[in-house]
Amino acid sequence: MVFSSLTFLYAYLPIVLAVYFLVPMRWRNLVLLIVSLFFYGWGEPVYVLVMIASIIINWIFGNAIAKRRDSEREKAKKILAACMVFNLVLLGFFKYFDFLAENLIALGIHLLRPLHLGLPIGISFYTFQTMSYPIDLYRKETDPQKSLVSFGAYVCMFPQLIAGPIVRYTDIARQLNKRTITTEGFYQGVLRFMTGLCKKVLLANSAGQVYEGIAALSVSQQSSLTAWIGAVCYTFQIYFDFSGYSDMAIGLGKMLGFDFLENFNYPYISKTITEFWRRWHMSLSFWFRDYVYIPLGGNRNGLQRQLINIMIVWLLTGFWHGASWNFVLWGVFYGIVLILEKLFLLKWLNKAPAFAGHVYTMILVILNWVIFANTDIMKGFSFIGMMFGSTGTFANGYTLYYLRDNLVLLFVCILACTPIAKTKLNPLNHKAGRVLIPVLTVLALFVCTAFIVDASYNPFLYFRF
Repeated sequence: MVFSSLTFLYAYLPIVLAVYFLVPMRWRNLVLLIVSLFFYGWGEPVYVLVMIASIIINWIFGNAIAKRRDSEREKAKKILAACMVFNLVLLGFFKYFDFLAENLIALGIHLLRPLHLGLPIGISFYTFQTMSYPIDLYRKETDPQKSLVSFGAYVCMFPQLIAGPIVRYTDIARQLNKRTITTEGFYQGVLRFMTGLCKKVLLANSAGQVYEGIAALSVSQQSSLTAWIGAVCYTFQIYFDFSGYSDMAIGLGKMLGFDFLENFNYPYISKTITEFWRRWHMSLSFWFRDYVYIPLGGNRNGLQRQLINIMIVWLLTGFWHGASWNFVLWGVFYGIVLILEKLFLLKWLNKAPAFAGHVYTMILVILNWVIFANTDIMKGFSFIGMMFGSTGTFANGYTLYYLRDNLVLLFVCILACTPIAKTKLNPLNHKAGRVLIPVLTVLALFVCTAFIVDASYNPFLYFRF
């Protein structure tokens, strides 16, 4: 089940909200756990058992760590290590076993045979969430959750279960035990959810269809400008797809009384790659910073060690996104660029005009999204080659067709990537805003519904991670 489906919008969500608000507060975590398991089981009935096992085992490990973290520190450390092994083995088995087997076979080593198991949806996200709990307990940054139901509700909470943001236990520990739901908070949650739904249905899906159409063109039909249009549209698709999902998750959280941290902060206005990764998928960046980069030593042990730590983090970040070499290459690319910025590029970029930094950043981001989009690395390189003239044609009839039909879409996407829509064009900044916003929200729901009914293209890109 996805947020941008009629089943979710007109059946699941209304029923869940009705039941959630009808039951007493003390039962709401149980309701949240049950409806979240149902939500996950809608598309992954078998893998619900994997999630339940992960919840129970991490809760048991966490309690064992909490009991020993003061008096038996070394024993608590061993329990934590065992817990990390369990989580990484679980993630590695489902996500990377076939990748390892296939690569060994390619090297002539027939030690393992691919199992071709389906990947549990969202396993990368909820595994990182379950890992944060015992680590923070060991660090004495939080108290143990005595209720298995409440811990289960945290792990599989349906708003952020499938594609984040990655919510660490410390972020919502107090809210699990006590939260206040106000009319204003619920209202703001609805507005945030509708913002995300519009991003997803109206912008991401539309841009994605353009990219898919251009990517399907033969080499003889391609031109440099057409390929650039396709790459730019994928750049818009992945941003509005993922940030739209995060907006919907944050909005749903507010409706239920939870405050999730922001996951995006207009990354496409960045002037360096360093700045870009402070604005893009912030929950993942913070997770790797706090649980990998800093424990490795961060920047405390000299420049050489810091650069090694940066590359380790980005190698893992790429591999986290998927069991394919293009994701590894994507992560290594960013690792190298961030190292170069750390060494000397940032000094140059800080002195350069802001426009130059923005162009530099967006060119690198767009090119690396092409690598990200193609699990076949050679296909990705071929597409980049077409962007830089390998077809020998700068523009053709297809270029005019895609520009003519999508000029308004491209303009709206550019505008929506900046804070302008939230500041200058926000109806709430005007006197009539309080009246206009409910009307526009209902209209937006009507338009999105019409698009969903009419569309056959409605993927969530980050579901596969």
